[in-house]
Amino acid sequence: MSVSVPARLIIAIDGPSGAGKSTITRMLADRLGYVNIDTGAMFRSVALMAHRAGIDPQDESALERLCAGLDISFDRSCGGCRVLVNGEDVSAEIRTPEISLLTSIVSTKKVVRGCMMRLQRSMGERGGVVLEGRDIGTVVFPHAQVKFFLSASVDERGRRRFEELRARGEDVTLEQTIAEVEQRDRQDLEREHAPLRRAEDAVEIDSTTLTLQEVLTRMESIVMERSSLSES
Repeated sequence: MSVSVPARLIIAIDGPSGAGKSTITRMLADRLGYVNIDTGAMFRSVALMAHRAGIDPQDESALERLCAGLDISFDRSCGGCRVLVNGEDVSAEIRTPEISLLTSIVSTKKVVRGCMMRLQRSMGERGGVVLEGRDIGTVVFPHAQVKFFLSASVDERGRRRFEELRARGEDVTLEQTIAEVEQRDRQDLEREHAPLRRAEDAVEIDSTTLTLQEVLTRMESIVMERSSLSES
């Protein structure tokens, strides 16, 4: 059930891996009747296609050529959200631990970030969108009317990721998954181009002890408040 939001805002949700950004972005977009743009899935798609092509993640020229030939889109016609790359459904393949770690390397490359930023801006510039990632509120849409920074403890993020992977049949341990989350954090924080950080005007929400519904309620309240201000 959606609510009435007259203003077509740009809503940015940033935060570290495993904080629940993808899920809460889908929920918030559904509630508002907005379009959900999963920017993380876009970078994962580049990583997957680079892996398939045997491209060295340090080879920026090859990555630039790869990005130029990718058509990334989202299909929501089946009740969920499928990620399509050149017409192929890669929704499951981009979520493996191997691609997750490769994504952290590929996404640090300036040519990849530039290509994805241009695509993200073209998708969301008219508003009525919710985007999630690492640098949406700081780089991609610094003028977004509503910005959130969603966080959680590393142990809790590792536990959530572990349960997600096990539910998909992945053979992983909790300790291994927490270590991978910590490694992803280091890569995201230390990368040269657009490192993970909270925008100064972002509302930070620590979801460690909150349910998804509690996070959604907080965000929705803030969005409605900003929407009213933009209409006045």
